[in-house]
Amino acid sequence: MKYLLSSVALVFISSFFWFFSFDSNLPVWKEKYNGVCWVGSRNPLQGGEFQELTANGINAISQTPFGWQSEINNPEIRWQVENDRQWWGESGRGISATLDSSQKFNIHNMLKPHLWARGSWPGEIEMTNEADWKIWFENYENFIVDYARLAEKEGIPMLCIGTELEKTSQREAEWRKVIQAVKNVYSGQLTYAANFTEYQQVNFWDELDFIGIQAYFPLSDKKTPNLKDLKRSWENHIQEIEKLVRKTGKPVLFTEIGYCNTVDAAKEPWVWPNERKEIALSEDIQAMCYQSFFETAYQKDWLAGVYFWKWYPEGKRRDPDFTPQGLQAEKVMQQYFLVD
Repeated sequence: MKYLLSSVALVFISSFFWFFSFDSNLPVWKEKYNGVCWVGSRNPLQGGEFQELTANGINAISQTPFGWQSEINNPEIRWQVENDRQWWGESGRGISATLDSSQKFNIHNMLKPHLWARGSWPGEIEMTNEADWKIWFENYENFIVDYARLAEKEGIPMLCIGTELEKTSQREAEWRKVIQAVKNVYSGQLTYAANFTEYQQVNFWDELDFIGIQAYFPLSDKKTPNLKDLKRSWENHIQEIEKLVRKTGKPVLFTEIGYCNTVDAAKEPWVWPNERKEIALSEDIQAMCYQSFFETAYQKDWLAGVYFWKWYPEGKRRDPDFTPQGLQAEKVMQQYFLVD
């Protein structure tokens, strides 16, 4: 009996140390950023926009100004923090006013500048020679440092240093130089929004506070998926994310996640609404995609927050679209955000 008890104790102790050694590098984030990607409006806010957010349990927004690249292989980048031709909500003054208004409702802000690549998307930006790469990174550094200065001046607590720049992020040395330039002018928290196909290849997470993922993971090829299918897919993605979380010890932000209100939303969540005009609408599928996320990835302690793409200050505007506003998906989001 004595030997049996000793064996049991040994197994218990071994299991105890295995458990803590296995999960010792998994961060625990207590209060999540329950966020949406805020669409900068053409005109100044009218009032009441943030009451709608808090009624849904939303406590965070990302704000997105733009830089412009005429061709994916052209190193020139155009931007202006202030420009009379900009939409008000994407200008420096609009960002500042949105910050001030949202903070009255204890809504956390992240500044998340994007590059707009004409005729393509940022993940295709790639130079064809070393000379152009040098120019591109010089321009990009100036672009993001300008917005880092704005974030520091306005007291914006979090800055995303880049979004979906998949063919540039493998150039680690250049990105570390960009990050240092940002840190020279900005004292807040930093992330990078890696595409869901990119995040495992990024090698500068150690310089940032959060692993950022644009979480448009495919969930099902089925014509009519069910919740079990979607959750099973999420579990597979979660396993891969956790490998990186253990390696880095960093919490994760889903810097974007979203689903169109169409029957094919789970298959290729990243497809733009303009390419879905002939696809049948479905609130049910969109809502099911939301629910599958909330019942899986959202429950993980290492997930520091999530930002749903996207939220219009003036309300829902078109079909199909990514926004949950006025749809079943909004009710699903509200259910989990208010409980959290």
